[in-house]
Amino acid sequence: MRHSILLPLILILLVAACGPVSGDEVVRVASPDGRIEAVLFETNGTSFGYEVQVLEKGKKAGDQVAKLYGAMRNDHAYGANLRWASDTELIVEFLEARDQTLEKGIVRVAGRDVNVVLKPGVPDPDAPAGGMHFNLLRKKEVFD
Repeated sequence: MRHSILLPLILILLVAACGPVSGDEVVRVASPDGRIEAVLFETNGTSFGYEVQVLEKGKKAGDQVAKLYGAMRNDHAYGANLRWASDTELIVEFLEARDQTLEKGIVRVAGRDVNVVLKPGVPDPDAPAGGMHFNLLRKKEVFD
């Protein structure tokens, strides 16, 4: 009987100890014609995770197309860069990642197919050290 009460309590404490996982928008890049946007979200659990969505301009949510875990832009900077090669090709660039998942290589948005490519091995020497959301907040403090 005591075990049936203790087990749920232990599970609640373990979940609470892990802390909340945040999901912050850190980059939004419009396609060359401006009709579609790619958005990078940073999730901060035990390490930095990144999720990429592609959506029609003006929409709040879109199709999740990729996930990166522990992605780095250089030896000290976490994250990834989003680059449109054309109106229909999005490239997700990063130096390395512990895990990378292309969930949708092609997604239909705003009446057209968008090809999504993960491209590891691309360093960004200008990316500041730390997580992307932290750097956005730090930059905001400097300009406020």
